[in-house]
Amino acid sequence: MALKSRLCVAAALAGAVALMAPFAGAPARGRSPEKGWLLLDGGGALPGPTARRFVELAGGAGARVVIIPTAQPDENIDADEYRDAMAGLFGGARLTVLHTRDRDVANSDRFVEPLREAGGVWFGGGRQWRLADAYLGTAVEREINALLARGGVVGGASAGATFQGSLLIRAQPGPPFNPDGDNTVMLAPGHETGLGLLENTAVDQHIDTRHRLGDLEPVVAAHPGLLGIGLDEGAAIVVHGGAFEVMGGRVTIYDGQRHDGALHYFLGPGAVFDLAGPSSAAGRAQ
Repeated sequence: MALKSRLCVAAALAGAVALMAPFAGAPARGRSPEKGWLLLDGGGALPGPTARRFVELAGGAGARVVIIPTAQPDENIDADEYRDAMAGLFGGARLTVLHTRDRDVANSDRFVEPLREAGGVWFGGGRQWRLADAYLGTAVEREINALLARGGVVGGASAGATFQGSLLIRAQPGPPFNPDGDNTVMLAPGHETGLGLLENTAVDQHIDTRHRLGDLEPVVAAHPGLLGIGLDEGAAIVVHGGAFEVMGGRVTIYDGQRHDGALHYFLGPGAVFDLAGPSSAAGRAQ
């Protein structure tokens, strides 16, 4: 069954409960935007099918796509090199690089103009606190929500995936002489708010390669009703219509409940997770 068809079925099944807000003690549920699409990738080399799916959702060949490298330190950002590298992945899309650390610039009409014409936005990897410091509460955030409202797609890998959740994790900036901070700190005071495109969620990445399985368990325990989503490298989720589908790799779900004695369970490629329905381990990876 095609992705859109499967997600529409999931959304229809969830319709009766879609308006119910999560409450303490309930099985954890996230909430997706009413319109548009999200694509969250677990980091590492971006798989070709994931890149192609993103371009397709942005409008296909010739689509206008804004790519944002702000999660990287400035010394790693060369706009031309970044555009060329991403062009190799997002072949056929017309790419515009958007980057600033100045919130006044992020609030300017001239800076956000490319977002008003885009069918897709991609947040690259790095450190998620840099994205939060630059763009939360600015015109960039406003235009990203407007893009989703007109049916566009917001994607991101690694930090760019975590940033899309509502509770920002691993966002400790660190002292001035340690600008990358300590990314083993799960919740950093002053940096606990994400973009919130996937509401009521915390998103972790590089689960397999950085041995992070289980790291979201205490976070979810401290925030009853929060849904934790862990993405292996090479894994991605495509979110739309109240559900998400797994593309490649393994996704770990943390819902505050026990599943065969564990506080998490796995979803494999092709599994569809209903964000509004009752917690279920159906479709687990074997």
